[in-house]
Amino acid sequence: MKKTLAFFAIAAFLPVFTARADKLTFGNEGVYPPFSMVDASGKLTGFEPELAREMCKRMDAECNIVVMDFKALIPSLLQGKLDGVVSQITPTSECVGKVLFSRILLQNLYSFVIPVNSNYVFTKEGLQGVKIGLTRGGAPAKYIVDTFGDAILPVWYDNQDQIKLEMLNGRVDMTFGARINWRLELIDKPEGKGWKMAEEAFWLGDPKTPQDRRGLSWIVRPGDEKLLERMNAALTSIIEDCTYTKLRSQFIQFSILPAEAHCLKPWG
Repeated sequence: MKKTLAFFAIAAFLPVFTARADKLTFGNEGVYPPFSMVDASGKLTGFEPELAREMCKRMDAECNIVVMDFKALIPSLLQGKLDGVVSQITPTSECVGKVLFSRILLQNLYSFVIPVNSNYVFTKEGLQGVKIGLTRGGAPAKYIVDTFGDAILPVWYDNQDQIKLEMLNGRVDMTFGARINWRLELIDKPEGKGWKMAEEAFWLGDPKTPQDRRGLSWIVRPGDEKLLERMNAALTSIIEDCTYTKLRSQFIQFSILPAEAHCLKPWG
């Protein structure tokens, strides 16, 4: 009888122990302001790392966020080095089915960033011989290469900051990237007065994706559906109680997700 009671007493504590022992490793690129960057003290910050930390808190999980090149994130995930990726991923045809996507976390379409006095036509003929700065391994780069082929001259970089510097120094003619990032990191800044965003915006995800699902997400491996459910539950609660909007407003002063509309002031 005493042994039976002892067993149940120990068993009663097992769920608590398991929850506290839950350790997860997530990957983030760390060089995609304002969504992720390393501050002067060496801390990984930005909207996505802060959102990930809040998610982990609500999941009662101990999370480590490691910084690596964007192109290494998905391979590291599939090799089991990461439990998930907390950098925004576009659900392209190539990715859908290979990884599992979380609920939509933001909408960030893509555009060409060009000189204000330019009048490019975005065809193979219109971009013949143009130098386009591109980040290695991302959906924008694949779209540009697949669409324009050898008509363009792609110049490869590791991150957006490098491309920005090269554009300002006249070493590349344009880039193609996420509208929110380029607006905040170049167009809206004094040094960006000579640049503009082309009017047309592009969705680079799977064309079969319904309009209301056309957004960017975080990812986990196939088979980790339980982890994805926990992540989605935590993220949904963060959005619904307006913590998402509070975190977002520390880095971005305008809405980036329709689901946060109930948290916005009537005037914006």
